[in-house]
Amino acid sequence: MLNYSTSEENYIKAIFHLQKQDGTVTTNELANELKTKPASVTDMMKKLKAKKLLNYQPYKGFRLNNDGTRVALGIIRRHRLWEYFLAEKLKFSWDEVHEVAEDLEHVSNKKLIDKLDEFLGFPRTDPHGDPIPDANGKIEISRKICITELPLHTVAIVSSVSDQSSEILELLEHKKITIGTKLEVKKKFDFDKSMEIRIGRHPVFTISDRLAQNIFVQSN
Repeated sequence: MLNYSTSEENYIKAIFHLQKQDGTVTTNELANELKTKPASVTDMMKKLKAKKLLNYQPYKGFRLNNDGTRVALGIIRRHRLWEYFLAEKLKFSWDEVHEVAEDLEHVSNKKLIDKLDEFLGFPRTDPHGDPIPDANGKIEISRKICITELPLHTVAIVSSVSDQSSEILELLEHKKITIGTKLEVKKKFDFDKSMEIRIGRHPVFTISDRLAQNIFVQSN
């Protein structure tokens, strides 16, 4: 099995996430995502193509092939398992785990990761509600909708958060919204698309449209 450098793994993971949005990834998109120069991206694409991880044509963009996707899912699996471990066992807050897991995800010992998965009880999602790939790279996709699409007076359970920046997570925590929170939308305002939310029997409070766009729920 080939070993990959930290830099190569960061590129592979970034391509995986970007191609889910656009299908094909451009040099400039990847350079912006990783905050590097397009020339550096071009050099790395040549390396990854030589390792037979992606389909790459100069000036036309690139995407991971099956082998590249398998490697990316392995990195994502490690990252999300470490996030779960940090949150559940070491009691890191959910806005702290991502940065630490960015380092731990590069520890690629398969036995260690499989033992970690077993120790944690084979969790299906990380602390932000993102699915954790299993040992074979399979992901269980759950049906969810953005809270902006939730009908009024319908109780639903928060299942994931799309923007996992520390600023968003801090705001959600301040408003007592986390994965598993049961809530309902009481009112939507046409003026600025903000909405009133109720959690249990607590008083109604308002959240902005920008925050709401990042909250995804499942039916109760």
